[in-house]
Amino acid sequence: MKQLFLTALLLITTISFSQSVVGEWETYDDDSGQLKSKVRIYKKDGKVYGKILELYNVEVDIDNPTCIYCTDYRKDQPVKGMEIMTGFTKDGEEWSADDALLDPKNGEVYDGKIWLVSDNKLAVRGYIGWFYRTQYWNRVK
Repeated sequence: MKQLFLTALLLITTISFSQSVVGEWETYDDDSGQLKSKVRIYKKDGKVYGKILELYNVEVDIDNPTCIYCTDYRKDQPVKGMEIMTGFTKDGEEWSADDALLDPKNGEVYDGKIWLVSDNKLAVRGYIGWFYRTQYWNRVK
């Protein structure tokens, strides 16, 4: 009986962990499909946030570019280590927030929604009004 309980607990823990948006994700360029960055998504006070860990295939020739187009507290701050997802709250199977997704390439901030397509694929959607764009990120293994 004790083994059955431990097996069930382990299975539930594994399923819960694998179905979480929390973790490290690789992002890709919409046009070229090239690897763009590695982002860590984490929970803080019941909300979800995301921070850039690494940059890849950067168009500028410096080690850690800054967000020159940002207009808020992130203006001229290093992109590596920058919080680009802020304050997402859970709504069913999705997480959403207003003014919560930053594109450091152009400084634009979008309303956002994220959800798991599968255990290893995350949909990240940014909105401006009725218009939206969805990117798919892959979980780092």
